[in-house]
Amino acid sequence: MRPTDQSPFPPSDTDRNQIWEMLVPRDIAAFVAADWSMVEDDFKADGFYAIDACKSDNPDDWKMMFPDLGAYRDEWLRQAIEAQKIAFAEDLYAGVFRATRLEKIDITGNRALVRKHFNGRIKKEDGTEDRLLWKTHYYCEKQDDGKWLITGFTGYLPNHDPA
Repeated sequence: MRPTDQSPFPPSDTDRNQIWEMLVPRDIAAFVAADWSMVEDDFKADGFYAIDACKSDNPDDWKMMFPDLGAYRDEWLRQAIEAQKIAFAEDLYAGVFRATRLEKIDITGNRALVRKHFNGRIKKEDGTEDRLLWKTHYYCEKQDDGKWLITGFTGYLPNHDPA
């Protein structure tokens, strides 16, 4: 974790801080490094699935894109490897972190609904930029040992937050 990567949750809120650490700095670092091994233990493989909302407000447009963790891992790696091929004019980790907000986590019993918002731009060396503008709602489960795991998500939800 970099010194500027501070959780928005009070230090005493260990559950939310653990979830934030998993879904923000560790996830970004793994993506930038294209290293799935950095995050693979953050997922509950048995029963994992994820929905692609296709940036649509209409649930009828959403797709079951990731019926299992392997399908998600493969797409995650594909995107991470493609990102490494782009010549960015700024540090990719810093750009993704700047565009990421995770400030709301609802916990009920051993389950959590986590809202992660992406809203930002990352400059490329050619003068263009990557636009990050979507939301992902993660579903997490606290294990008997106290560790939180991602059990699934609905991602690429439209983000209508102001720029």
